[in-house]
Amino acid sequence: MEEVKHNSLQAWILAARPKTLTGAVTPVLIGTALAAMDGHFHWLPALICCLFASLMQIAANFINDLFDFLKGTDREDRLGPERACAQGWISPQAMKTGIIITVVLACLIGCTLLFFAGWELIVVGVLCVLFAFLYTTGPYPLSYNGWGDVLVIVFFGFVPVGGTYYVQALTWTPDVTIASLTCGLLIDTLLVVNNYRDREADARSGKRTVIVRFGEKFGRYFYLMLGVTASLLCLCFLREGHFLAALLPQLYLIPHFLTWKRMVKIYSGKKLNSILGETSRNMLFMGVLIAIGMLVS
Repeated sequence: MEEVKHNSLQAWILAARPKTLTGAVTPVLIGTALAAMDGHFHWLPALICCLFASLMQIAANFINDLFDFLKGTDREDRLGPERACAQGWISPQAMKTGIIITVVLACLIGCTLLFFAGWELIVVGVLCVLFAFLYTTGPYPLSYNGWGDVLVIVFFGFVPVGGTYYVQALTWTPDVTIASLTCGLLIDTLLVVNNYRDREADARSGKRTVIVRFGEKFGRYFYLMLGVTASLLCLCFLREGHFLAALLPQLYLIPHFLTWKRMVKIYSGKKLNSILGETSRNMLFMGVLIAIGMLVS
């Protein structure tokens, strides 16, 4: 990579990690498609949800970048994509300012959703901000103690899918629960790839992810079963007669299985970063399949 100038625009774009935004956009896409399927589509709150989710994803990336650096987790043997603070692209003080600006901007945009739904959204927004910090910071950083997968299911599944649906439909249905759990499991595959790749470095750093706790073989099959379970959960849409919403997502199993096979073959090292990209692509593919299935059901 060419030299990145200190605190430059390029440095901030790299720190934002644009490729991870599929994890923010996919739940909003699914929640919006579900609202449209039920006849409740409203484009403006859907757009606001997308902006809020994307900004909170960027803020979380900034927070993880800064506090993993301060904890000394981002060492020279890091296998994942380079981090801005560890590489000296952005100073810790500048990153703190960037975090504040991004979180404040996300909150200001999110507050406009109060025009479409109730004050209960404030509680949801506060929890989003709080857990973005608690994931990596505090006396009990959740990602360091094996809670990352649970947080992904909640904050990349139930909160964004259910929230996006709620601000348009002002209700919650069993299909929302299914779609939220499906999305949470789907996006957790991205975290599992990260943790699978970093399992040895995490063990040395004292980061007790579930893969560090239960081993490589567990991580390997955990990744596979997350995708399979997410896909099969969509079959629950059959009970309401939404055949395409149930059947189209089964096509996701093909790229998911092929990516899993490649992951197992690579086993360890920086080459697993290619699996990260494939997993992100597969996630978006699944989100699009679910959305198309819902829109034409």
